[in-house]
Amino acid sequence: MSGHAMPCGPQEIASLFLFEKLTPEQLGQLCAEGRVERFEAGPVYTEGEPATCFYVMIEGTVVLSRRVGGDDVEVSRTSQRGVYAGAMQAYLGDRVPQTYTNSMRVTEPTRFFVLPAQSFAGFMRDWFPMAAHLLEGLFFGAKNTQRAIGQRERLLALGSLSAGLTHELNNPAAAAVRATAALRERVGKMRHKLGVIAHGPYSRETLADLIEIQERTAERVAKAPSLSPLEASDREDELADWLEDHGIAEGWRIAPTFVQAGLDSDWLEQVAAAVAEDILPGAIGWLNYTVETELLMDEIEDSTTRISHLVDAAKQYSQLDRAPHRVVDVHELLDSTLLMLSGKIGPRVRVVKEYDRSVPDVPAYPAELNQVWTNLIDNAVFAIGSTGRDGTLTVRTAREGDRLLVEFRDTGPGIPADIRSRIFDPFFTTKPVGEGTGLGLDISWRIVVNKHHGSLQVESAPGDTRFQVLLPLTAPEPGTEAGTRTDTEPDTATEIAEEPV
Repeated sequence: MSGHAMPCGPQEIASLFLFEKLTPEQLGQLCAEGRVERFEAGPVYTEGEPATCFYVMIEGTVVLSRRVGGDDVEVSRTSQRGVYAGAMQAYLGDRVPQTYTNSMRVTEPTRFFVLPAQSFAGFMRDWFPMAAHLLEGLFFGAKNTQRAIGQRERLLALGSLSAGLTHELNNPAAAAVRATAALRERVGKMRHKLGVIAHGPYSRETLADLIEIQERTAERVAKAPSLSPLEASDREDELADWLEDHGIAEGWRIAPTFVQAGLDSDWLEQVAAAVAEDILPGAIGWLNYTVETELLMDEIEDSTTRISHLVDAAKQYSQLDRAPHRVVDVHELLDSTLLMLSGKIGPRVRVVKEYDRSVPDVPAYPAELNQVWTNLIDNAVFAIGSTGRDGTLTVRTAREGDRLLVEFRDTGPGIPADIRSRIFDPFFTTKPVGEGTGLGLDISWRIVVNKHHGSLQVESAPGDTRFQVLLPLTAPEPGTEAGTRTDTEPDTATEIAEEPV
């Protein structure tokens, strides 16, 4: 939108704090190459358009906004004379995209001094060469620092995940190794017991009965009920008494294994009825080895299944074998991330899942969303840990209109109001030196807002902090990005409210 051209007076331009130190010759050049324009209430320029002009407000009211998803979010409103916006990176030339990083509108008739971007760039280089060099260094230095620390942030997350995954894999792997060694020993004893039975004075029918009891016992193990500790203790006492009454040596040692396998005294009565009294101790010993081997094989199966499950979760988390952009069930992503981080979450943080399973799948970059979940869960665990007490992390999903909500709620100390507006800034961190890069939330913001056209917001009070990710249920084609927040370049929202130096 263009305004109405008005006379440009060097005296009026000199009263704007940006230009108050310029010489009469320089002010004359400004007026020769620039112009004064009056805009009626409405838009002046729009985010993403080619940045062709640098604007300095003479009088009126301006509003700056940024696009977040499909909405324009107001970031600054001011009537302060001399504030500026527009093509502020023009002096960097082709090295950065020369587009407006926000939208500007005026709410009342407003006058600006308007300078074409090329003229602004020329004046910066000619009049302020040292300042231009310093600004270039700051701009590109910040870009490089952010890139380097972003890589470091990813490596830290990877190290944290690797440690958690190693810890999680180690337990079932160690259990499988122990169970395999024990199984080898039990099978050896079974072979020995079989040899003793084979050389004993047992009839074919007795041996057949023993084999049948063994089969039925193995089936019983597979269907063993889950008992409370008190129920298990009572049944162990009952079985130990039965075994002692029937002349079985060290029945107290056998009883817990039988209870774990789901056997009771009624079952043992059936065994006693099926075999002669003189071979009952041998039969019970034989069944004990049978039960132990079945239980050990169950343990090995559980452990290897757990390992397989963890490997699947790692594949799901990394998305190594998946398309980079696809329609996903966020619950699968959340579960794989929680599993990967379980070692880091630790026993002092209770994880509660409040999933609305009826929400539809969403189009997304799943590997990158997993990085968002990792950052938000990591921050929540750190916050809870800082209280020195146990706490709860609640992960909730819900549908909100045409968007999917994923919320991470922690019972940590909360985010103080005076820093809440800074937590998404790059390099801002409240963690001790060396523990945080200050890029976790910045990277998360970029992934959610720029890449997924969603929003990331926070609500916080002591004992109740909620990070809320809202993702569109439908999305543009992959590769299109929302209006980006270029945090490494000077923030117009900050500069528009600057006082004269």
